[in-house]
Amino acid sequence: MKTRTIALAVALTALSLQAAAHRPFLLPSSTVVESRDPWVTIDGAIAENLFDFDTNALGLDGVAVTAPDGSVLAAPAIVKSRLRSSFDLRLAQTGTYKVALVTDSVMASYKVGEETRRFRGSAAAFAREVPANSAELKTSYNQARLETFVTNTRPTDAALKATGKGLEMVPLTHPNELRAGEPARWRFQLDGKPLAQFAFSVIPGGVRYRGVLGEMRLATDAKGEASVTVPDAGMVWLSANYPQNRTRGPADNGERRYSYAATLEVLPP
Repeated sequence: MKTRTIALAVALTALSLQAAAHRPFLLPSSTVVESRDPWVTIDGAIAENLFDFDTNALGLDGVAVTAPDGSVLAAPAIVKSRLRSSFDLRLAQTGTYKVALVTDSVMASYKVGEETRRFRGSAAAFAREVPANSAELKTSYNQARLETFVTNTRPTDAALKATGKGLEMVPLTHPNELRAGEPARWRFQLDGKPLAQFAFSVIPGGVRYRGVLGEMRLATDAKGEASVTVPDAGMVWLSANYPQNRTRGPADNGERRYSYAATLEVLPP
């Protein structure tokens, strides 16, 4: 396996939302801004304690910002340090922005002569480096989606529209209008279709101060929707995986795995 493929494999492995101890997240400096010259800084990291910068920076190449009018902005300039990656975002339009990082990867095993080789990396690297006619070729596909939302002055909905591709959370309650002690409604869907009886979790930040994870485990109804009440104000990490009963390690040949996570702020009542 080539050196650059190994490096990419390490990065994609770190991004996988299956990791029990290390969780990737996007963290905005503010979720609601009212200013004559509104800016936010978005940090990306992989951490043991949610929203602490205690492990590794998260690669933000390919991050996409959807503006309140539904347009996708030019790629931001990323600054990467040891424990976090960051970019500044000027909120030139009034309304809500969605920041999303979607990573697609391929896992494969195949034979060259009597030797079994393994691959993990991007779809483009897979196409370059693994011959399509390889003997005993087995592949599985993974997609990880990370999101967060920020609003300039007043909330709007155009940027919240789902893509219809992969595992997504559709906010029925605006993500920048969540209040402690008040129910919020979300819908989960896969490739545009609602996921009924679909399990997900919500973990508040500040794990290292509590000493316990504080995870809320929930599930959607028959329409793929769920009502969630977070008792305390603060940042929370919403996460879900599909399929639900998947095991760690290599997937079955042709299986597709999806992960979703979002950083949300729950405001005081």
